Amino acid sequence: MRDARPWRWLLCGGLLALSLASTAADASTPVASVRVAFDRERLTGIRTTGHADLQASRAVTADDPVRIASISKLVVSLGVMRLVEAGTLDLDADVSDVLGRELRHPGWPDVPITLRLLLSHRAGLTDAAGYWQVPLDGALHELLADPRAWDPAHAPGRYFRYANLNFPVVAAAMERATGERFDLLMQRLLFRPLGLSACFGWAACDDARVAQAVILYDAARESGTDDTRGGRPACPVRAATDGSCDLAQWQAGLNGALFSPQGGLRISARDLATLGRLLLGEGEVDGMRLLSPASVATLLAPAWQRAGDNGVTAEEDASGQSREGFFCRYGLAAQTLATAIPGCRDDLFGDGRERVGHAGSAYGLLSGLWVDRAAGTGVVYFATGMQDAAPGVRSAFTAIEEQLASGMTAEAADADR
Repeated sequence: MRDARPWRWLLCGGLLALSLASTAADASTPVASVRVAFDRERLTGIRTTGHADLQASRAVTADDPVRIASISKLVVSLGVMRLVEAGTLDLDADVSDVLGRELRHPGWPDVPITLRLLLSHRAGLTDAAGYWQVPLDGALHELLADPRAWDPAHAPGRYFRYANLNFPVVAAAMERATGERFDLLMQRLLFRPLGLSACFGWAACDDARVAQAVILYDAARESGTDDTRGGRPACPVRAATDGSCDLAQWQAGLNGALFSPQGGLRISARDLATLGRLLLGEGEVDGMRLLSPASVATLLAPAWQRAGDNGVTAEEDASGQSREGFFCRYGLAAQTLATAIPGCRDDLFGDGRERVGHAGSAYGLLSGLWVDRAAGTGVVYFATGMQDAAPGVRSAFTAIEEQLASGMTAEAADADR
């Protein structure tokens, strides 16, 4: 089904380009922004503004890979569901069995922790002890032994608390179950079958893709994350404690944080739209079936819904820019929008329609992948250089996310205030 409002694309395209065009001197607008709309069959609209690399004056395109932040979690969940369908993993089994060591909340040692709980942020984990700091020669279980890694007030399964740490644990389980390095496993399960040029970290991407990287800028428009300058990074993961970077040190399941499963996916907006179309196609896209409709339904169905004081409704990590009421329904790394419950402010599009997907926020990037399953349409977007984005008008998202999600121009958004 095509976008029913082609006139809006034509009318707003030039205005949005003007309103979102970034300059080094204006930190209130993105350095780069990309928006890709799609339906089940094809892309229906692409808009790009700004620069992937300011210093090189390289304009951003929908084909440039960007560190897409927490949308990575949804992509990991797709990989998990493939392993579940193959019988390699079980969503409801004690994850200790596959990890090869006991994983228990110290306050509730008799409660098994499962992949379903980890993927839906109900395992009792927090980010207070860290989640990305484990070096190449480190071990994730040492971080999990820190009492700060656990919510002291809530047992596993009873409370939603968005925590990045869940996903290094999931990645460790995937490695232990298959014996494959996480980033290479995701290539086998997802990216190669769909012909996507994507990677967790840069190790599995070729030199041409690395050279196209979208640089993530800070508020002063100083380059930071993924400033590759056309070459490969010295180390595609967090280096060992002695500064070395020999990936031969990898051991299956020892350090699930190594390739940043919680946010380290590098993928273009065009390729991310293919994954959106996979969701719209209930596991099939462009004639390729990767998941059953039942698996997609399991992934997207809310495993948690806000009801009184049963969860934290905003991300607590400092890199996030969400506000209270942002999370109100959450599945297996899939957020459901437009929840009609008092206190919920998750109607990003402002039209009351239910959509599923995931948002991302890190290093000044704001991103989203959202599909309207009933209408058969979706959108992917990202904006860079947005560390201190203005709050949204109609939701707990930021103003730039509201604009990019709906296609509204900055001028029209101002008129709505």
